[in-house]
Amino acid sequence: MVHLADVVTPIDHLALIGNFLPRKCGLATYTTDTFTALKGRFPDLKIDVYAMDDHPGRYVYPPEVTRSIPEQDRVAYLDAARAIEASGAQAIWLQHEYGIFGGPAGEHILALLDRVSLPVIVTLHTILEKPDADQRRVMEGLLQRASRVVVMAERGREILERVYGASGRSIVMIPHGVPDRDFVEPDTLKPRFGWEGRKVVLTFGLLAPGKGIEVMIEALPKIVAAHPETLYTVLGATHPNLVAYEGEKYRDGLKALAEKLGVSGNIQFIDAFLEHDELIDYLQAADIYATPYLNPAQITSGTLSYAVGVGKAVVSTPYVHATEILADGYGVLVDFSDSDAFAREINALLSSDRNRKRLEQRAYARGRTMIWPRLAEVAMREITAMVAAKPRRLHGSSMSFTPLQPDFAAVERMSDSTGMLQHSIYSVPDRRHGYCIDDNARALMLVSQMPGMDEVQRDKWMTIYASFVQYAWNPDERRFRNFMNFDRTWCEDTGSEDSNGRALWALGVTARDAQSSKHRDWAVRMFDMTVSITMELGSPRAHGFAMLGAAAMLDAHPGHSQSKQILARYGDELCALLEVARRPEWEWFEIVLAYDNARLPEALIRAGMALDRPDFVKCGLATLDWIVGRQTSPEGRFRAVGSESFGRVYAEPLQFDQQPLEAQATIDACHAAYLASDDLRWVEEAGRAYRWYLGANDLDLPLATSQDGGCFDGLMPTGLNRNQGAESILALQMANCTISGLAKRTESVAGPHSAVA
Repeated sequence: MVHLADVVTPIDHLALIGNFLPRKCGLATYTTDTFTALKGRFPDLKIDVYAMDDHPGRYVYPPEVTRSIPEQDRVAYLDAARAIEASGAQAIWLQHEYGIFGGPAGEHILALLDRVSLPVIVTLHTILEKPDADQRRVMEGLLQRASRVVVMAERGREILERVYGASGRSIVMIPHGVPDRDFVEPDTLKPRFGWEGRKVVLTFGLLAPGKGIEVMIEALPKIVAAHPETLYTVLGATHPNLVAYEGEKYRDGLKALAEKLGVSGNIQFIDAFLEHDELIDYLQAADIYATPYLNPAQITSGTLSYAVGVGKAVVSTPYVHATEILADGYGVLVDFSDSDAFAREINALLSSDRNRKRLEQRAYARGRTMIWPRLAEVAMREITAMVAAKPRRLHGSSMSFTPLQPDFAAVERMSDSTGMLQHSIYSVPDRRHGYCIDDNARALMLVSQMPGMDEVQRDKWMTIYASFVQYAWNPDERRFRNFMNFDRTWCEDTGSEDSNGRALWALGVTARDAQSSKHRDWAVRMFDMTVSITMELGSPRAHGFAMLGAAAMLDAHPGHSQSKQILARYGDELCALLEVARRPEWEWFEIVLAYDNARLPEALIRAGMALDRPDFVKCGLATLDWIVGRQTSPEGRFRAVGSESFGRVYAEPLQFDQQPLEAQATIDACHAAYLASDDLRWVEEAGRAYRWYLGANDLDLPLATSQDGGCFDGLMPTGLNRNQGAESILALQMANCTISGLAKRTESVAGPHSAVA
């Protein structure tokens, strides 16, 4: 036995997820008892309680509850994940039961766990030996995510290993906690409940079919014949779900059965959900505790644990938990639905005070190993171990941050004779999602700029990507289409504004950078034919993308009048947007953050350089400085604005999900800032954003696969999104091109410079 004084709190902040009182169910009681035990044993431990809520607005939660989560509201799970991630908690302890979370088999809880980086310990209150497809999927998700899995019976461990393939190393058996009460003689408490002179057999818990109450009622005639003073007390409210479905039909049926058998005077129904201490008082006042449950697979029973914990003589059916906790003479087991056996064993205990008291003392001794402070100690040791096992930060010192050479291999892997496919499953193209102009426009820019590419290969892929952009143009609607099925049929007549802006951007870059005059000439013609759509676009990002294309076109053709108009008009509009949205702490064009944020400052900077507008350059540099600050972690690393941050009004960005597109946009914007200012600070910022691909990020995990030019799709709280879609691969390769060119430029000006390495 571990002495309480020997245990020191190893962590100081824990998030606890489960039901919580005053919600009326066994899991709420368990979670509340867990909280109380942890606080009693480790008073300095901060515990944030996240209570699952089946009826939002019904419960008045105590101050201990940090937040309630409406069980059917998936967005609330994501909000809770953000709150947990930002709270400073070091670990999550989840109480899992299938019926308390939303989605098929409660899958919404997986969405929460997928959005947090903290280690997770899960207590499983139900372990199904024959799960359906959804139940298996959810359980396997929990097992994959959890660092520790708590079961309350060894049979639970066996099922997890055999049915779900769980690793035994992560499973720990911790019995259901029980109250730390002194042993008392039942007769001393009976007057409080009007039980003087009665021999009391008690069953308690939420009333529902499956509890086997009928079996005990059918045993009563033989028990009463031998011991007329017997009172069978059924303590507990009807399960709320059953009440909602059929009212008190089940309880009324039990009463009718007692009346039919002539034992209605020997049975007492107490229809109440009692507070914890009063419940234990009832239990201690009883002589025998009976659990006639009908489900052999039941792995956990809090009521049985409580009965053993206070030293009750127990007669039970041999469901899993009872078989384990009552083994070796700690209780009496009888067959399922065997009312004669219940009558026989209960009569034997009521007829022999000596035997009953001997069984009580054995049960009480067993219960002392299960008291809540003991559970708190064991659980805290497991939580400490899993937090300590979290991989240490590498701090970059042992990583190689040498820039990668541009590599077309992964782009080619994702492309066919139609164009570049959008998505992949790991590194294998997923044809189900077809193509989009966004990716093919980016690919066209990449091939225009990629150094050292075989010219035959360059010509082939320039033509394919250019053909996709050309075919995407819908002259009837005067818009570019975006999404194409794998069979080359279009999904739409017009694409989004942003995709149209990006197509114009690609045409401008191709007109400037394509190695072959035939591709440059084609791009100029397509740009001139389609550029008028710019004046009808309303999205700031669409304007920004079109401005980048116009700036490139002006580099190629300095007198291009439409490009000048685009840069002047939308440069002024971006500056005006900044004036409207600006706050003392908010130096940005919009009241929210979204994707490709750094493209807006870059567009202003390049417009300012093209038009000799210092005001544009100044505004672009100021907003780039602001967004770079938002994209810097406390450790000084680049932290891409995660997609979970999009659309939150005047809110600081959240940590995840970080995507490669943001790093590339920042690198390009910093490149433009350096060209406009000659300030080496921007070279350093570009290098910091680039090193994000190589592992200098929040999880110390490289996204770039240097051996084949690939790039993972994102940085999640729990690790990498290991798919390699077109957007991610292109972002890395275009970043490789920019950082390579920037390194050469700085070296030619000031000698070898390490800022981008």
